[in-house]
Amino acid sequence: MADINMVRGLAFDLDGTLVDSAPGLADAVDMALQALNLPEAGKARVATWIGNGADELVERALCWSGMTPTAQDTRTARELFDRYYAQTVDSGSTLFPDVHATLNQLADWGYPLALVTNKPTPFVAPLLETLGIAGLFSHIVGGDDVKMKKPHPAPLYLVLAQQGLLASELLFVGDSRNDIQAAQAAGCPNVGMTYGYNYGEAIALSQPDVVLERFSQLLPLVVPLTSKNQEASA
Repeated sequence: MADINMVRGLAFDLDGTLVDSAPGLADAVDMALQALNLPEAGKARVATWIGNGADELVERALCWSGMTPTAQDTRTARELFDRYYAQTVDSGSTLFPDVHATLNQLADWGYPLALVTNKPTPFVAPLLETLGIAGLFSHIVGGDDVKMKKPHPAPLYLVLAQQGLLASELLFVGDSRNDIQAAQAAGCPNVGMTYGYNYGEAIALSQPDVVLERFSQLLPLVVPLTSKNQEASA
């Protein structure tokens, strides 16, 4: 298991880790399907499709509906999804329990916090503002900010460069196999949350370094960064 004591910064996935965004995503997907005269999928099913970005989300929805979508079909559905998600993203997204207080405590302890999500970048900042957590993150990497999304490690490499950290010093917290695989490929210690959207699989199957059931359980894993700095200078 990775040495959590070496951690000097934290990065987080968004959907399924910090935010219950399935209601807003499902509404937008269903509205896009309805506009295409296709059956609605519903929240429970859409939640199992979340994690690889909007293009994959709408393609999975089209395939589920019985289509064999062409590239143009996917582009059309994505345009509809973006239009409707702009209407549903705020009202259909809420913080999971303990997220706001825990992030604030980590920031108070001196940890730089980053966000790494496959969600289309234009939706990220407004959502964080609405949820009241935008000011807690020193760096934000959205799905359009890198050529390769998670599970590729590229987004985490970008955060490491931005924060000037070694891979062993960045703890990545996520809810899906994409998050754990990205962290493992980048060499970062990682935490898997059990309550998110992991394609219907138990997060433990991805073998994260730590498995947690509640977001607040992050706090006992780390000590205030100021304490580490004092120890290092002693």
